[in-house]
Amino acid sequence: MMVPYPTGGIGSFNTQHNHGARSDTAFFSFAVDWAWLLIILACIGVYTAAALITSRQHRTWPLHRYLSWTAGVLCVMLSVTGPLARSSHLSFQSHMLVHLLLGMLAPILIAYAKPVTLLLRTLPVTSARKLSRLLRSKVVHAFVHPWLAAIWNIGGMWLLYTTDLFHLMHQYRLLYAVFHFHLFAAGYLFTISILYIDLTSRRHSFRNRAVTLIIAAAGHSILSKAIYAYPPAGVPREAAEQGGMLMYYGGGAVELVLMFALCAQWFRSASPSPRSKKVLPRSDIT
Repeated sequence: MMVPYPTGGIGSFNTQHNHGARSDTAFFSFAVDWAWLLIILACIGVYTAAALITSRQHRTWPLHRYLSWTAGVLCVMLSVTGPLARSSHLSFQSHMLVHLLLGMLAPILIAYAKPVTLLLRTLPVTSARKLSRLLRSKVVHAFVHPWLAAIWNIGGMWLLYTTDLFHLMHQYRLLYAVFHFHLFAAGYLFTISILYIDLTSRRHSFRNRAVTLIIAAAGHSILSKAIYAYPPAGVPREAAEQGGMLMYYGGGAVELVLMFALCAQWFRSASPSPRSKKVLPRSDIT
């Protein structure tokens, strides 16, 4: 199935992909926008209800986690529906902004909301134990290993922007949806593999995670420069240059946040303060 595709002009994709552009009602119609809006509101509502209900039996769920979850979900909403999402079909700069929101900023915000911890607090004991066993499985350990998560995250971007996949993504709706799911999922797994914010059954050393983060940041920065110098298929050079700069500086800002948070975790774990020693090793449901 064809996805509505861009028209020409400054900052837009190449006009050679205009087939089907006039049937703009297909994917991002108002009906779809409303459907996405309901899904997003349901996500916020379910999270809030679970946090409030479990706060009666456990420690009060902190306000900043509500805010972090809401902000992360809103980043996802802006990326998949509404003006920015529609514009991403026409403008490479908008596409890159979606890339930053969905693949980098939303995963950090959602990770800080500690959804796994909240899920375990919400589930019945039997189901919570089953989920705990699943989280301790070798498969999950492999997915959240820093190196594998980095390869999945950064490698997927290289595959997208240096092959015909970027062109094909805007031709086929299913491929477009799969890529955006991959973008968010890979970004989330990479975030939780670097920062131990939520519950985790296996922790890798700070040195391992720091090296992984530095190499991944370098791979992201090099890719942004490659996009600047060698535009993806169908992307005008001027749009590629602007998109590459947005990816470089925007991605760099988010990576600095990750580095700061990782260093803060290391500082707390190495601090002689009794309070700081309690914070990081805790893996209980709070």
